[in-house]
Amino acid sequence: MKAHPIDGTYELFRAHYGAPPATAPDGREVGAVRGLMRSLAALLAEPGVTHVACAFDSVIESFRNDLFAGYKTSEGVDPELLAQFPLAEEATRALGIACWSMIEFEADDALAAAAARFAADPEVEQVLIGSPDKDLAQCVRGTRVVQLERRSGRILDEEAVIEKFGVPPASIPDWL
Repeated sequence: MKAHPIDGTYELFRAHYGAPPATAPDGREVGAVRGLMRSLAALLAEPGVTHVACAFDSVIESFRNDLFAGYKTSEGVDPELLAQFPLAEEATRALGIACWSMIEFEADDALAAAAARFAADPEVEQVLIGSPDKDLAQCVRGTRVVQLERRSGRILDEEAVIEKFGVPPASIPDWL
């Protein structure tokens, strides 16, 4: 089996800025959620995709805000997008996808932990981290743990990480 931990926050942002707006009967903006659902449904329809989880930054702020004053916050994020996070998580669960709602930690933390855990499971043939986030390139291990840039369909294995960034995955934190 292949495991697909997906960056739900990235997917929701991408859908918000890339999909047409839509409103629910009660007047709420739901375009980002609709775009996210299309994306996840397309993933689920691909052959061999059986084990999917989606991590969301339910609260944009994390423990890192206490450590670094200038760390990212929800300031400046479109309120219509922020309001769609609970619905996105509910809809993800309705699709039968495991949903990790991150509060103190970030979606990236969940994806990295999942990659490590699934890579250690002998029943998992490959872990495909669904995110283009360069931070997650440090999780790549050979061809067993790879990054899947879903928009382009590009897979970054260890060789591709070196080609793209000029350093091996373990050196990504230093490169950043």
